[in-house]
Amino acid sequence: MGDFIKSLFGGSKPAPAPASNLDSDFPEYDSAPSPSPIYSSPSLSPNPTAAAFPEYNTLPTPVPYTKWYRVWERTSPSDFKNEAVIIPFIILLAAVHIWGRRKNKRKANAWAVAHIPVLEREFASVGFGKSVKEQLGRDSQSDEVPGAGDRDVAAESLMKETTAQEYTTYATGRQNVAFADVRIKLFKRYNPMTLAMEMILSFLFESMRAPKENMEITVHAFDGKEKDLVPVKSKAELDAKDSRFKGLQNSGYDACVWAVVHKEQMKGLRDERYDVSLTATKDHKSLPTWASVMSENAEVTETLLTKELIECVEKAGDEAFEYLIVTDQPIDKPSKLDEANPRKRVILSLRLPSSHQASAYETTIPLFEYCVRLPDILAATAHFRPEVTRRIKSTREEEVKKLKKAGEGEKAEERRLEAEKKKKEMRDTRLKGLSAEEQRKFLEREREKGQKKQEKRMSRKA
Repeated sequence: MGDFIKSLFGGSKPAPAPASNLDSDFPEYDSAPSPSPIYSSPSLSPNPTAAAFPEYNTLPTPVPYTKWYRVWERTSPSDFKNEAVIIPFIILLAAVHIWGRRKNKRKANAWAVAHIPVLEREFASVGFGKSVKEQLGRDSQSDEVPGAGDRDVAAESLMKETTAQEYTTYATGRQNVAFADVRIKLFKRYNPMTLAMEMILSFLFESMRAPKENMEITVHAFDGKEKDLVPVKSKAELDAKDSRFKGLQNSGYDACVWAVVHKEQMKGLRDERYDVSLTATKDHKSLPTWASVMSENAEVTETLLTKELIECVEKAGDEAFEYLIVTDQPIDKPSKLDEANPRKRVILSLRLPSSHQASAYETTIPLFEYCVRLPDILAATAHFRPEVTRRIKSTREEEVKKLKKAGEGEKAEERRLEAEKKKKEMRDTRLKGLSAEEQRKFLEREREKGQKKQEKRMSRKA
């Protein structure tokens, strides 16, 4: 009765005594769970996901540290035989490339240093940037000539590296000269294998020119076209330009092709240049034995071959001089009428000395300066007799007639092709509007006409 009352009011119920006769095959769940192990490392703690998959519920085993991780133990110098050959070869190529480019740059700068005084005296603007005096912070109107050290500093601004073997510069701002381009071509020192191959091929085949180092300046004459070529921005500048050019001597001169050429260069020039192929070659008693004259007329030679020019050619010498050309014709043979328009210019080509010192150009500087001033001489003296001018013009008119005839032939061919195209379009349009039987008859008539034309041609040939 007391136990019943206690159970109504929440009294504790005595725990039943453990049964002593339980089957030993069933586990006892009433006992307290065993404490879970404590892991010192997070990597060794059990994964909750792995509990659901007992086959993955394994602890990571430590990886043994072997000599595989010790490169010095598992390799030997004999394993790097290929690298020992390739890496030094690559380093050698890079060193030769850098040396070759620097050598070419030094030669180009040496040329610029030697010719700065001439260019600065003859032109108002030289190079692609500021002038030498502007770079040195001096007055552009000053007559003070920059020293050798100053020219060394400013040489790089005068030359522009177009390729690793070619440098160019530009000058403008001179009476009778629109502008002048200078191109310096050097050996491919940065690529000795290519240079050696070019030399070998030029030795084996005459058609291939041997590589050489030379300088070529092209002076473009105004030829009386100053008003057309000099740009203006306003009407005031136009009026000032008209008044400035009104008092100047006319810069025009008679067209001609004339040259003083080294005899070793004659054959190559005739093959490569169309303008020189119009001339006849004659030796001149005043010139050295290794030089010759190429001219369209004897009077042109008498006018242009001056005593000063002969002295400059002799001073330049056999090893440096290549050619001096006065021309108004294109280098390549014109294929169109527009390409035959005359463009008067003076071209000088000189070999470069082996030395990269500026003093090595002392013998060629007089000829270089004469070339720049030659448009002045042409404007003053190159006015030939009417008979000579007519002969020179007749040569050019014949070439123009050939171009016109070729152009007319091309136009006639174009018109013929256009007519055939229209005729074919009309035939196709007519054929589409016919029925199948009418199309068959139409094609049969065409085939018969074609066979008759072919028979007539065969009978004519027979």
